[in-house]
Amino acid sequence: MGARAVAIGLALLSGVLQVLIFPRFSFPYLAAFAIAPLLLAATEEPRASRRFLAGWLAGCVFWGGSCYWIYGVMHDYADLSGPAAAAIFVGFFLAKGLHLGVFATLAGPLMRRPWALPAVAALWVAIEGTHQYLGFTWLQLGNAAASMEVVARLAPFAGVYGPSFVLAAINVGVALLIMRRPRLHWAALALLPALFLLPKLPDGETGDRYARLVQPAVNPNSIIDGWTPTESQAHLRMMEELSTGGDVKPDLLVWPEYSVPLYYFDVAGWPDFMARIARAVDAPFIFNAIAFKEIDGVRRPLNSALTLDASGKLVGRYAKMHLVPFGEFVPWPFSAFVDKITLQSGDFTPGDESAVSRINGRQVGVYICYENAFASGVRQFTANGAEVLINISNDGWYGTTAARYQHLLLARMRAIENQRWILRATADGITTSINRAGQITQPLASFEAGAVNAGFSYSTELSWYARWGDWFWWLCVAIFVPLLRRKMARKGSRDPSVATSAKSPKATSTNAGDPSQE
Repeated sequence: MGARAVAIGLALLSGVLQVLIFPRFSFPYLAAFAIAPLLLAATEEPRASRRFLAGWLAGCVFWGGSCYWIYGVMHDYADLSGPAAAAIFVGFFLAKGLHLGVFATLAGPLMRRPWALPAVAALWVAIEGTHQYLGFTWLQLGNAAASMEVVARLAPFAGVYGPSFVLAAINVGVALLIMRRPRLHWAALALLPALFLLPKLPDGETGDRYARLVQPAVNPNSIIDGWTPTESQAHLRMMEELSTGGDVKPDLLVWPEYSVPLYYFDVAGWPDFMARIARAVDAPFIFNAIAFKEIDGVRRPLNSALTLDASGKLVGRYAKMHLVPFGEFVPWPFSAFVDKITLQSGDFTPGDESAVSRINGRQVGVYICYENAFASGVRQFTANGAEVLINISNDGWYGTTAARYQHLLLARMRAIENQRWILRATADGITTSINRAGQITQPLASFEAGAVNAGFSYSTELSWYARWGDWFWWLCVAIFVPLLRRKMARKGSRDPSVATSAKSPKATSTNAGDPSQE
């Protein structure tokens, strides 16, 4: 088997292993080994173009394999034919795979240096963090640490990027061991036991308060063509019964984001109906609604979360800031032939403030659905004073695919980073509360209507990450950029260890094949 075939095989293996890390397969400890095959391929390949190809293939496999559900969402709910939905899906993973292509291109030369372990781990984190600024972010490597208590201890200090760095560093160490590199090159792995010196996560919390989380189990297929007045009334009666039933008086009542638009500000009767529910429960009430904002003379919809106090008075509102591509807006040039998966006509407008509501003397931060994927966005609520985080979500579009479990995993990491309970009310699952160790408590069964009085607690102390944000990601960027500049400055020059003997054509040829000169 040729060297190129081996490199491609290693790249494909790396992509498959990365898929296996996350739901539904959920083998999180593979995160310590999944990148190592790609690093082996990149180290042995002297040509930058081939290193890029190997990384790109690994990235395509990872994004295609982990986000396979995108095809079904586009086909079933965006009114696309099978071929058109497939084209969108293929374009998605071909584009997202570019990140790993860049990583492999730059990691190959770095792997030959004595300081490869911290440099390549920093490179991984620096590139991983760019997803949040380039249209779509989802499963960072560090999310696997939500099931690794010791590694997860880094998250309250460095966010998800701290665990990502550790897991990437272990991968580098594994690759160096396989290549039989000098012990000094991977000796930094001896620092891993220092993770035990970090504060333990608050394991086993059950909370001292209760929130009633309502799950209506609305199937998007049943309402694509709209509900009849009779069906609408029956649905509202069910929601009222689920909200007001139970023996425990909750501190909060939370409805999910879901596919039945609620026009609180525009339809007569809605404010009175929602206020009646808040008074019946005698608790603050948080729910999803469509609001509007006039921009350049045009009314544009806002995907909003509204908060009523126990008397039914509106005391807080938040408009979703991170919108879902193809879900809440259609990127150019697809807008001419692709419909959004939401039922609201017209592209949504993003909000511009991480607003925190004050209820019963407590600060509450409410964010919406896909925003779980943005660590920096969620921590802003905590930085603004939120003592509990509430995530209202609609994962009904994902059906029975792994997407709903992947989404829950992201929420678990957000709870650890911010050291805040997260109350998660969803349209049809997974509705639950998540404690500060990222542990799931009292989940409702998916695809069934119900309500749960979920335990939680308020917290006021700010984690290092909540206070300082993505400082660790910026540090990795700061480490990587000088390395890249140094590499570019040396491009085309000879390695000093080889140049001393480069007096013959043979010696010159050997130097030209050194990947460190790419």
